[in-house]
Amino acid sequence: MKQGDKNNEVEKTRLHPRNKNRERYDLAALAKASPELATYIKPNKFGVETVDFSNPVVVKLLNKALLNHYYGVEYWEFPDENLCPPIPGRADYIHFIADLLSENNFGRIPKGDKITCFDIGVGANCIYPIIGVTEYGWKFIGSDIDPKSIASAQNIVKANASLQGKISCRLQDNPKDAFYGIINREEFIDVSICNPPFHASAEEAQKGTLRKLKNLSGKSVKTPELNFAGISNELICDGGEHKFIHNIIRESQKFSKNCYWFSTLVSKQSNLKGIYKALEKEKALEVKTIPLGTGNKSSRIVAWTFLTKAEQKEWIETRWK
Repeated sequence: MKQGDKNNEVEKTRLHPRNKNRERYDLAALAKASPELATYIKPNKFGVETVDFSNPVVVKLLNKALLNHYYGVEYWEFPDENLCPPIPGRADYIHFIADLLSENNFGRIPKGDKITCFDIGVGANCIYPIIGVTEYGWKFIGSDIDPKSIASAQNIVKANASLQGKISCRLQDNPKDAFYGIINREEFIDVSICNPPFHASAEEAQKGTLRKLKNLSGKSVKTPELNFAGISNELICDGGEHKFIHNIIRESQKFSKNCYWFSTLVSKQSNLKGIYKALEKEKALEVKTIPLGTGNKSSRIVAWTFLTKAEQKEWIETRWK
């Protein structure tokens, strides 16, 4: 459902029940949080105030306003060449992971700094750690292969008192690794998350961006805007989403006792069969697929663990209590 459509006055029921963005955006409140946004708010053909979601400048201002209004984040600056993430969808991933952690904890979501989440590919915007820290008080480790992205994420953390001391940003020197070089053998994390680059080439990424812009604006676009394209390592990798996730799965087995739950977003349904086969090969003991749905796009989280039920119980009793 597009923001500003006549039907958009109803609740966005496809979002997680705890998602702060389930209801229609309160643009008046968001304009107070980000005065720059006010100049872009205009009535659509139904007379409903909205903004142009195909304009990357507007998208960034809107998301800055959402983070300020709902999460108390006053500073959220990063280079325009980097990806600007939609906050509602990113929040859904964190909320569903919280539900996953609650399943063997008597239905209680574990909160506070006893929980450590590892974000593979934290990006310049540091969005997943921001939401996880503000919603649940978790600690985060964020890795990235781009030094500029790490520097940007660190600047965001330093500029917001609520994030300081809760997010560790670490540079991954080897683009082919996820856990190696970041998580040491004596370190334990409760869950890993990842929003993998899903294009295998620049051409494929550009086509995807053009489709997205056309869906948002209703017009054909010849040149994709940078806010939607993102820099190459955010959206493009050799082998695309398929290869990236398979690398994570293989490596996760080597860290099977260092992490309770491993997880990743999977955008392409066609990749699921191969993912399940790879998890079976690596002898994952439990695999869960959690459907997501925001706007017109459907995706899912695939999560897995190598811990037995007894080991899961011991993990919770010794680390979460």
